[in-house]
Amino acid sequence: MTIYFYGADEVPYGCFSNFSDHGFELDGLWWPTSEHYFQAQKFAGTRHAELVRRARTPLRAAELGRDASKPLRRDWERIKDDVMRRAVVTKFRAHGDICEILLSTGDEEIVEDTTADHYWGRGRTGNGKNMLGKILMRTRGRLRAERAEAHAWP
Repeated sequence: MTIYFYGADEVPYGCFSNFSDHGFELDGLWWPTSEHYFQAQKFAGTRHAELVRRARTPLRAAELGRDASKPLRRDWERIKDDVMRRAVVTKFRAHGDICEILLSTGDEEIVEDTTADHYWGRGRTGNGKNMLGKILMRTRGRLRAERAEAHAWP
């Protein structure tokens, strides 16, 4: 059974959203949500990145991150998937409760159910890349392996 998610307030899978209220420390800073981290990395090393990090809501962080008047870092298209992977795995390692929810999905496919985003979600046609879903599934496998390794030692 495919697991679809989108809104951060959905139970139980809203925690898969980058807007979910699950902050974490990464790169020596506190990030209120994975959306804050992801959007700020588009402008790493600039004042705008800090403005994004301090945004009051993940929606505001997303708006600031999509500000076309601010130049993106040159390597953004090449590194954006890795940035998302780092944010997602850090978020789930930092919060045992949502880690359990992710692990509880077994081997089911996870899909970001948005018609607005063909890259991170399934898109309007349903044939999008679903990169966020793929990253969540990969994170699930990684966390499962880490847990198995930790329990393998006496």
